[in-house]
Amino acid sequence: MARRGWAAPGESVSIRAWFRWLTRSARWQPFFFLWFQQKIASMAYDVYGVGNALVDVQARVSDEFVQQLKLDKGIMTLVDDSAQAAVLTQLNGTPLNQCAGGSAANTIVGLAELGGSAAFVGKVAADEIGDFFLNDLRSLGVHYRVPRAAAGQTGTCAVLITPDAQRTMLTNLAVSTTLSPDDIDEAVIAQSKYVYVEGYLLTGESTKAAAYRAMSLAKARGVKVAFSASDPFLINLLRDEIWELITGPVDLFFCNEEEAKSLTGKSDPVQCAAMIHEHAENVALTLGPNGSILMHGGETIPIEGVATDPIDTTGAGDMYAGALLYGITSGMSWRQAGHLASHAAARIVSQLGARLEDKFTADEVRELVAQVR
Repeated sequence: MARRGWAAPGESVSIRAWFRWLTRSARWQPFFFLWFQQKIASMAYDVYGVGNALVDVQARVSDEFVQQLKLDKGIMTLVDDSAQAAVLTQLNGTPLNQCAGGSAANTIVGLAELGGSAAFVGKVAADEIGDFFLNDLRSLGVHYRVPRAAAGQTGTCAVLITPDAQRTMLTNLAVSTTLSPDDIDEAVIAQSKYVYVEGYLLTGESTKAAAYRAMSLAKARGVKVAFSASDPFLINLLRDEIWELITGPVDLFFCNEEEAKSLTGKSDPVQCAAMIHEHAENVALTLGPNGSILMHGGETIPIEGVATDPIDTTGAGDMYAGALLYGITSGMSWRQAGHLASHAAARIVSQLGARLEDKFTADEVRELVAQVR
């Protein structure tokens, strides 16, 4: 006779009965729960990123090149297919660096390269550039499962880097603008510690709806929401809406000094951070080479800058966000996470491109964390 809840040879047993027997067995129960905890941990994501899926094409150019294009230096400009094609044609013969990009994607990559677990949602097309984007992210272990756009081309961002390390960006969003609420995966959000949303999504009707759905699902599931201001022009364009997000679903707000001053109308960065902190649980305000200011639990946490020889500021803020999120989702204190983020941002600006060439080792991360109490 078969034991209760099990089956004799040749008999069938339901998965439910097997599961019930395993969890109730005094002999196997400790092993089961250890396995179950490990399984849950392996399935969990530190951050679920939502953003424009773009392939960054970086090139070092002269100031004259930017002036000839009649661009505002250091600013991101949206361009159409033909304008982007014209610029890329002019870059023929110039050494280029290419990688999966977009603000939130860069942050997710930074977190993943430090050892964090991440998922990303953004829209690409069924083209060669889209293949490159997917392969690049998946090679880092980033979870990505979004249906491709049926038509159109994958978005690109031409990053023009002048000798002073400033980056002027021309972004052709292409099919990334078709990201919709249907692309947001509630099951993956439920397994995440944070949802990270880039502010650029607020400029499109469909992408904005996707961003709001992600934040809504996060709050319903008890998942923290981090939001990046992304660019000073967004603050000027959508100041009231961004304040509504800060006073609403956002638990961690990322911005730089210029964005913070524009948002608050104050000139002192500490006062800016404090004013935002009155409404947001946590604030991360970057100050370029002067470090950053973190606000957490009513405390002002100054983070030192790291001296470096800047080559390219592309992705500095994105890398800072990725490292900070890695730190706070890995058990570091906010001061320790900020210290790591400051070093990560300094390392990214000392090279060309938004992808770390000299990656942090686990020992380096431990040493940096040990420097801060």
